[in-house]
Amino acid sequence: MNKVVAFGEIMLRLSTERHLRFSQAKFFAASYGGGEFNVAVSLANYGIQAEFVTRVPKNEIGACALKEMRKLNVGSSNVVQGGDRLGIYYLETGAGTRGSNVVYDRANSAIATTSPGDFDWEAILKDATWFHWSGITPAISENAAKACLEAVKTAHRLGLTISCDLNYRSKLWQYGKEPKEVMPELLKYSHIVLGDIDTANFMLGIPKVDPNYQDEASLPVLYDKLFELCPNLKTVATTLRYSVSASHQRIGGILYDGKSVYNAAIKEVTPVVDRVGSGDAFMGGLIYGLLEYKNNQQKALDFAVAACCLKHTISGDYNLVTVEEVEKMLSGDATGKVSR
Repeated sequence: MNKVVAFGEIMLRLSTERHLRFSQAKFFAASYGGGEFNVAVSLANYGIQAEFVTRVPKNEIGACALKEMRKLNVGSSNVVQGGDRLGIYYLETGAGTRGSNVVYDRANSAIATTSPGDFDWEAILKDATWFHWSGITPAISENAAKACLEAVKTAHRLGLTISCDLNYRSKLWQYGKEPKEVMPELLKYSHIVLGDIDTANFMLGIPKVDPNYQDEASLPVLYDKLFELCPNLKTVATTLRYSVSASHQRIGGILYDGKSVYNAAIKEVTPVVDRVGSGDAFMGGLIYGLLEYKNNQQKALDFAVAACCLKHTISGDYNLVTVEEVEKMLSGDATGKVSR
């Protein structure tokens, strides 16, 4: 049986309602979320055994985060308690031509102040088959980056499949290191990478590619450069997102396995209820597809795109959909009719 372990930060999400600006809000809706945790939630919804590893403060807010994990059927037995606070992010949801805005308040959070040795990765990963991390965690702090590297190296030694969503967050890289100083060492162990060519090159310290060169015919050449620098890489995927407005997105995807380029048809998503977490929904769908649809890369990619599209219709960070709902969309049923 497959077991996926994800490592990262769970945060308290405080969002304005009804598309209000921060300055208009009289109160904020409280929920939880975080890139890697959102992926674990998706997988749990799909029936995959998912475990989330993080560090939360030993107080009432940390306890609430733990309850949230259990409520969503995500394993939490290896969560470490310590530190002073849970990270927070504030969300102002955009509409029409006004984009959404995120303000982070996660400095000195429990995961940011973790110490080497806080996590017994040998024990945590002993019965797992897959390990997932993202570029968010090494951006939080130098200690978080070290913990992530410990995890990745252990997962590699134990023979797990390792996936990464590059997830560049410019607002987070504030501790004196640039991505190109941290990410290459982490990425060289990864088998599955989600991210666009420009972000991958930026994190690996490769000069930016001329956008006129980024057509379908040239993609294998561009992706092959990543394969050269990441010796364990097997699959690269990219979410295609064309933002017509904050309320209207066009979503597709590309996957390259070192031999062939696979494309998923562009789907129209309008109106958008909540875009936050849609990339995590793609990642969760991709992991599920690669696990369940072995040797069918096209179906795995199509599942990821459909999952991403459905997430746009759901408030909150999580993609609260089932395999059946994603497959229904894949079959061509996107009518949204009432199920009676």
